[in-house]
Amino acid sequence: MNLVEIHELPADLPEFVDDPEGYLPEKMLPCDLLLALNLHPDILATVPELVRKSNAKAVIAPVEDPFLAPAGLVGQLKKKLEEMNVEYEFPKPFCSLQKIGQYHIDTFVELGFGKPELHIELDESGKEIALARVVRDAPCGCTWYVARKLSHSDVVDFEETVSKAHHAYPCTASMQHDPELGDTILHGAGYIIRESVSSAIKEAQKED
Repeated sequence: MNLVEIHELPADLPEFVDDPEGYLPEKMLPCDLLLALNLHPDILATVPELVRKSNAKAVIAPVEDPFLAPAGLVGQLKKKLEEMNVEYEFPKPFCSLQKIGQYHIDTFVELGFGKPELHIELDESGKEIALARVVRDAPCGCTWYVARKLSHSDVVDFEETVSKAHHAYPCTASMQHDPELGDTILHGAGYIIRESVSSAIKEAQKED
């Protein structure tokens, strides 16, 4: 899977975009997967048109901000993409993305992007993390930063180590309350990396 092209939109779009299609590229190169990142909701609504322009076979549109991707709009897009026979995922947050049994989505995950996965090795005492290696990175790159902070840290303090590292890294998820999660999406991302590290530590303890 190779990067075909990138289209950036102005950062100062008005609250309501009256002519969203006026911001779309006139022509797009053919692609297998369309990544729609942090789009204004009025622009996000044009994703089916972007699919037609690019002949995309799949769409990944992460929900990192509840204002940018309200549940009603996401539901409408899913219905349209299903009618177009296009694979789709709207992971909330981006680092929750996993294989779903659809070829192009799964290929992206297999490249090493999605729900964090780590391999952890403990020292001889079993009390210290000797090595933390990234198997699959969160799309924002946070997993690498967390892994670096975990190396040579105490196992018993791993939750605090992960929490501090995650909050120090510029997570792309919003601190706005999300009605579906009942929490902020950023907190959701924090729970995901903590769970991933916990699972890796348990696997390491089994091997000792």
